[in-house]
Amino acid sequence: MARLFFLFVSIVVMVLPAQAQPVNSPPVTVFAAASLRDALSEIATKYPAEVTLSFAGSGTLARQIDAGAPADVVILAHRDWSAWLSQRGLILNGTQTEIAGGRLVLVGAADAPDLSVANADTLLAALDGGRLAIGQRDGVPAGAYAREWLTDIDAWDTLLPQLAETDSVRAALALVAVGAAPLGVVYASDAVAEARVRVVYTVPDESHSAIRYPAAAVTEAGRPFLTLLSSPAAAAIFAKYGFTP
Repeated sequence: MARLFFLFVSIVVMVLPAQAQPVNSPPVTVFAAASLRDALSEIATKYPAEVTLSFAGSGTLARQIDAGAPADVVILAHRDWSAWLSQRGLILNGTQTEIAGGRLVLVGAADAPDLSVANADTLLAALDGGRLAIGQRDGVPAGAYAREWLTDIDAWDTLLPQLAETDSVRAALALVAVGAAPLGVVYASDAVAEARVRVVYTVPDESHSAIRYPAAAVTEAGRPFLTLLSSPAAAAIFAKYGFTP
C-alpha cells in the first residue's frame, strides 16, 4: 500500500511497491504535477520496479530540481517550466515528450447549478461575496491558464480581490470541496477525482494556451519509466482520469 508523507510544503510523496526488479528497469523517483496524482499512481503500479512519486505544483518541482532534489523523471503541467529546466541543462536532451493534455473547468459544490460565464459580472454574482480558488498565477500552471481565461473575458482585474490563490491545483480543488470557496478553476481531471464537486462550466479551449503535460528524464534511470508513460496502457489510464490525448 502506498505510503504518503509531506516532503516539502504541498509535496506529496508516494512509494509504490516493486513488482519485480529487472536489470533494465531500475527504481525511479518521479516528480509530477499535482493534477497527475491519481492517474500516475495507477500507472506506476505497471512499472516493474519501485517508484517514488513526489507531487506538487510545477513551479515548486522545477525549483526543487534546480536546487538539486534527486528526481529521475519530471512531469510538469506547462511547457514553460519544462523549457526552464531544459535551459538550465537539468533534463536529458532528446527525452522530452508530451504524455497527455487537459481541459480547464470551473467547479462548484456537488449541488451547484450550471453556469454560463461571459464576463466578470457573471462570476461575481455566482461567487456571492466568496472567493474564486485558483492555483498561484506565477508558479502553478492551472493558475496561469486561469489568468489567461479571465483576461480573455475581461474579468482578471475585477476578480483579483476575490481570488484565493493556492500552491497547487489540488489545493484549489480542496477549497471548493470543503466549502471554503464557492467556485474554483481546476482541470477536468481534478473534478473527476473529487466527488464533493461538480463541473459547472467548461472553459473554452481557445481562451487560454493549450494544456499539455511535458515529461522528461532527469537521469538515465528515468528512461524506462518514460517509455511506460508513452505506452497504450498509460494512455488508457490517462483517459480514465479525464485527461485528453
